[in-house]
Amino acid sequence: MAFDRLIENIVKMQNPTVAGLDPKLDYVPESIKTKCFEKYGKTLEGAAAALFEFNKALIDALYDIVPAVKPQAAYYEMYGWQGVKALCDTIAYAKSKGMFVITDGKRNDIGTTMEAYATAHLGHTDVAGESIDAFGADALTVNGYLGTDGIKPFVDVCKEEKKGIFILVKTSNPSSGEFQDRMIDGRPLYEWVGEKVAEWGADCMGDSYSYVGAVVGATYPEQGKILRKVMPKSFILVPGYGAQGGKGADLVHFFNEDGLGAIVNSSRGIICAYKQDKYKDMGITAENFADASRKAVEDMIEDISGALANR
Repeated sequence: MAFDRLIENIVKMQNPTVAGLDPKLDYVPESIKTKCFEKYGKTLEGAAAALFEFNKALIDALYDIVPAVKPQAAYYEMYGWQGVKALCDTIAYAKSKGMFVITDGKRNDIGTTMEAYATAHLGHTDVAGESIDAFGADALTVNGYLGTDGIKPFVDVCKEEKKGIFILVKTSNPSSGEFQDRMIDGRPLYEWVGEKVAEWGADCMGDSYSYVGAVVGATYPEQGKILRKVMPKSFILVPGYGAQGGKGADLVHFFNEDGLGAIVNSSRGIICAYKQDKYKDMGITAENFADASRKAVEDMIEDISGALANR
């Protein structure tokens, strides 16, 4: 089961973090962009090539200490089909290095449309009798707003393919409370959603956790504490660390007593670390940007493990 492999990586590396591969051209060092633009021109193909070269260098620097990566689909789709190919290539390259891959797509629909999303991202596409991976990620973020009709197709594919999903429950953005904190029968909506996540995952369990995980932002630690109890067997993807303000001390209640059950995402804090004064002062430049990313991960590990040790 997918999350069992994720847990193996986390335990082996003693690191419950995921690197968010959310590249913009502004994040890519000039040397990479220059090389790609000289080959392909200032085109969508050139931009996509630069993103993939950037990602490859990051993966090479991190695969032995980071259990998972999370590419956000929008950062690739903005460069057209060439960008989508860069997403596919990034997923394949990360998996070749043994990393667990979470595609952040926040997909949602019903019926055959949702089956198509599930097949595209986690399943196998039938081409005249040949079964082929389209994207091949290990897990996908999903919006549960349409209810069971929108989740069941994914659960079915997860069971068949041994893949996972992370359903949005309490997101890290400031305005999330406009809907997610609304009270329904005396309880906030996010609790009701968390309860459904636990229900959806109850009949598709791995060794310790279900195929159905949740997204709960690091910026809401008190809600995370509540939701950990509501969803004891759901793995929690925790965005909002670093650039959005989350820190290790905020995260302790997202984890179970065994130190597992959550994986913490940092995107800009890792992939753009070379732009931070902290790492510039160490002599790191844009030319060795991946060294800064590795150092940022090491600092993140120290922050989170220290917080967990002292809880």
